[in-house]
Amino acid sequence: MPARIAVDQQVASAWQTATLTGIRHETPHAATFRFAVPGWAGHLPGQHLMLRLTAEDGYVAQRHYSIASAPDDSGHIELTLDRVPNGEVSGWFHTVARPGDTVEVRGPLSGFFAWPGDRPALLLGAGSGVVPLMSMVRYHRARGLSVPLRMLVSARSPEELIYARELGAETTAVFTRSAPAGTPVGRMAAAHVAPLLTEPPAGGWEAYVCGSNGFAEHASRLLVAVGQPVDRIRIERFG
Repeated sequence: MPARIAVDQQVASAWQTATLTGIRHETPHAATFRFAVPGWAGHLPGQHLMLRLTAEDGYVAQRHYSIASAPDDSGHIELTLDRVPNGEVSGWFHTVARPGDTVEVRGPLSGFFAWPGDRPALLLGAGSGVVPLMSMVRYHRARGLSVPLRMLVSARSPEELIYARELGAETTAVFTRSAPAGTPVGRMAAAHVAPLLTEPPAGGWEAYVCGSNGFAEHASRLLVAVGQPVDRIRIERFG
């Protein structure tokens, strides 16, 4: 199994000012927030950061968020946030935040879930778990990488599929509540995963799973059942 990628702790521990430059709505409940971070040291697809929001009365809230954008030298990063019911930070972003507002960020964090683009990647995500996986997809496209990459993503309906306009031939979408005519409705199943393990690429897949605790358990069991080695499954979970 490829080793954990080292994180520069000095860089990761330094807070930087991030200025909101744009907001793009993805679904009725999720939006992408683009930030200018002039001192950003760069990241690998799959990594996340810590965001700190300070209210006028001095109250501070901190949250971990996956980075949605692919690494580049633009000095910008993107975060895609679901609006969480009663969420302090996500609620502020979805109802108050406007371009020009500033927050603090530090990172990148986590070398375990990072994908450097040097190995075949099989990505499984549900809901907002697709965010770090989309960073990998975007990186794969931007660099024109030839290494195989496939993504299976689960959403309740087409309307709630984050990044629906961007998804291409590398992605298979599974819908659990409603789907277009002729498309089955149901949970991600072995039938979705097994074909990718029947004829794996040279060297096999490195699997990346991201989603709720329930989805992470379900998807990892599916992978193991169809032959994916346990030590080549990387999981990022929330909730």
